[in-house]
Amino acid sequence: MQAISERVMRRFHDQGFVVVEGFCPADLVQSARARFAPLFRGEFETGLQPDEWNWHPDRDPEDHARQICNAWKSDRAIARLILRPEVGEACARLMDWPGARINQDNVIWKPPNARALGFHQDDSYQDWVVPSSMVTCWMALDDTAADGGTIAYAPGSHRWRLSPMIAQFHAPEDFTRDLRAAAAAAGARDFDLVAVEAKAGDAVFHHGRTWHGSAPNRSGAERRSVVAHCMSSEARFHPTNVGPIYGRYRRFDSDQMDESFFPILWTRTGGRSSFLEAYLDTK
Repeated sequence: MQAISERVMRRFHDQGFVVVEGFCPADLVQSARARFAPLFRGEFETGLQPDEWNWHPDRDPEDHARQICNAWKSDRAIARLILRPEVGEACARLMDWPGARINQDNVIWKPPNARALGFHQDDSYQDWVVPSSMVTCWMALDDTAADGGTIAYAPGSHRWRLSPMIAQFHAPEDFTRDLRAAAAAAGARDFDLVAVEAKAGDAVFHHGRTWHGSAPNRSGAERRSVVAHCMSSEARFHPTNVGPIYGRYRRFDSDQMDESFFPILWTRTGGRSSFLEAYLDTK
């Protein structure tokens, strides 16, 4: 795959994240961006509510970042970005998997003055999956800036040990507290933070153990992104650990993941969940 060159691969494994410019088609970026306001008003194009809907206009503070999880089930404009074979292929090649399937997606909207999202490791939330590892494709729908609450990383932190889930993900007062504790435990007190200044349509791929988060949006600009969290195409449910949300999709007699809920995006042998093309082509 052209997007995953040897240089991209080396940087991913060295730093724990890598930027791939122009990864998302401009028409899909524009269509997805237009769906943010309707989604957070509860207007779901397919009629299905997403698995998680973490910000409601009549309930939550205006200065909190807005997040929806698994919007691909609720809106095809989001799905057309998230479920592309290019996303699956890039994730599988970076992790040397036989293929990749969706674990979940995120739709994240940080309007001006939105507060921080806490630094964390994605793999801390994956003990219900075997193997319990992910790679994430974060796709910018707006140009981002360091003062605009863009995604930020601690380079090399994917080599640190896996930490527990952080104390507060949304709007913490100290959004680097858990990161600093993890760095101290790893003997990395002089760690760096890199805020990614991306253009709309750029993507950042990061390892499931890479510490990342975002500062408050102190700019006057919107910061919208969609995020594909991928796992191996051969992933299974953990035999005993229960996923409190996504465990609802486990059959009682099997540890296999149903492609209707965790679709396969790409495999090295040409596999892809058969329903995807018809679903994505529906207008």
